[in-house]
Amino acid sequence: MACIVNFSAITQPKPQPCFASLPASTSSHRSNSPKLQTSYLSFASNNSRISLRYDRTLAVSPPRETLLSKAPNFMIVAAAKKPEPLKIMISGAPASGKGTQCELITQKYGLVHVAAGDLLRAEVAAGSENGRRAKQFMEKGQLVPDEIVVMMVKERLLRPDAHKNGWLLDGYPRSSSQATALKEFGFEPDLFILLDVAEDTLVERVVGRRLDPVTGKIYHLKYSPPETEEIAARLTQRFDDTEEKVKLRLCTHHQNVEAVLSMYKDITVKACQW
Repeated sequence: MACIVNFSAITQPKPQPCFASLPASTSSHRSNSPKLQTSYLSFASNNSRISLRYDRTLAVSPPRETLLSKAPNFMIVAAAKKPEPLKIMISGAPASGKGTQCELITQKYGLVHVAAGDLLRAEVAAGSENGRRAKQFMEKGQLVPDEIVVMMVKERLLRPDAHKNGWLLDGYPRSSSQATALKEFGFEPDLFILLDVAEDTLVERVVGRRLDPVTGKIYHLKYSPPETEEIAARLTQRFDDTEEKVKLRLCTHHQNVEAVLSMYKDITVKACQW
C-alpha cells in the first residue's frame, strides 16, 4: 500500500508582555514576543487520509547580547527555549495499515517507534526479569498482566532517545487501565491517531494475506501477489487469518479502543477510509 506523508509548519506571533524594556534612546528594538508554532501533519494512502494540527508556543528570546546605550557595562543575555518533542499514540485494527503509517511517521519526523508487542518479545528473548515473568503467562497461553507490560513501556519511554526525539507509541494502551497507568507515570500524548477502516475491507486484507516462510515477506493474493509461481507454491497462511477469527479479533479491538478513546477524546484524530 503506497502512502504519502507531508508536513508543514506555520509560525505566528502570539502577543505577550515583553521580556525587558529598553531605554527610549535605543536605536532599534526587536519583538521578544513568544510565537505560536502550528504544525500540520498529513498522512495519505490509497485507503485513508489524515490531517493533524498541533500547536505549541516557542519562547523567542531577545538578541543574545543587547548593549544598552546608557549602561555600557550592562547586557541582557538570554537563550531561546527548545520546543518539546512530539509524543504520539496510534491505534488501528489488524490490517488497517498501522505498520506502514508508523514507518512513515518515524522516518519523516525522527520519533522513536515503541511497539508493546516488540518490547515483550525482546524482553523474553533477553531473559530480563520482566521477560521471565511474562514468559510464564505466555507459555500457558494467557494474557500478560498489565503491570508487566506497562513497566516495559515505561522503561522504554524513559530512555534518553525517546526523551530527546519524542516517541510514537504503537498499539498501546489497549485498555483504560493501561492508559491510566501511563498517565500516572507522566506519559501523556500530544496526539492520538485512530486508523478507521471499514470492516469488510479489513477482512478482505487479512484473509488474503500470505507468508513466504523462506524470506519472511508478506504477500496478498489480490493486492500484492507473489512474483513467481515458485514463491506462490510455498506461501502459507496464518492460522488466525480466517474470516471467522479476524471478525473476533476486530470485535475485541473495537471494545478496547472505545475504552481508551474516552481518555484521549480531546486529542484524538480519526483517519477514515476514503
